[in-house]
Amino acid sequence: MSGEEHTRPDPAGWATVDGPADDGDLATSPECRELFGEAWAGVGRFAGLLRGEGVRRGLIGPKEGARLWSRHLVNSAAVVPLLPDAGLVIDVGSGAGLPGIVVALMRPDLEVELLEPMARRVTWLEEVVGHLNLSGVTVTRGRAEEVAGQRSAAAVVARAVAPLGKLAGWAAGLLQPGGALLALKGRQAHTELEAAKLQECGFAGGTVIEAAPLASVEPTYVVVAKARGVSRETSLGRRR
Repeated sequence: MSGEEHTRPDPAGWATVDGPADDGDLATSPECRELFGEAWAGVGRFAGLLRGEGVRRGLIGPKEGARLWSRHLVNSAAVVPLLPDAGLVIDVGSGAGLPGIVVALMRPDLEVELLEPMARRVTWLEEVVGHLNLSGVTVTRGRAEEVAGQRSAAAVVARAVAPLGKLAGWAAGLLQPGGALLALKGRQAHTELEAAKLQECGFAGGTVIEAAPLASVEPTYVVVAKARGVSRETSLGRRR
């Protein structure tokens, strides 16, 4: 893939970046196409929005636009094989839509809720959902503790939101018994897991899975924790 990238307005008036990113060869590789499957074109459109309007609005840093596939999109895809067969998936602190938008594109059979407290990010998420014609996706402005006890999710996903102990406290009030917290973490995932005291949050322990969606991309670490039967009072108490 060669040539300079350029910015163009899309029909909705958004800035969208065409042309190659630094990891553009990865984006068009057979391995990447196979990973994303039928979602590949949609993920590519999402990448263009992030590299254009997403950078302009400060949703991602300007340097991140050149490595979206390797650092962000492939990373987000690591949770998909761990998702439940059915039910509600909540992306806590969705931000730019990572991993929630990727989850929705790759698993359109699931109900996905993007939970985000910041108004400008909520506006972005609503516009992205509409732009990509994502059905079964809702955007909610709020914090996890504000909707605790009002959801019965099969899974909660999160990426770069909070330390695992705090994140587990938030997730506990959103999950149905047996539901899973799937937290994308870095190399310190094992250390975070040891310090998190997940059982105090209502989880039956946890494990770290080293996921390598693509051999050419650095592995991703996913902390997986299954919820026991937890009450709203228990989860809220853990966050104090």
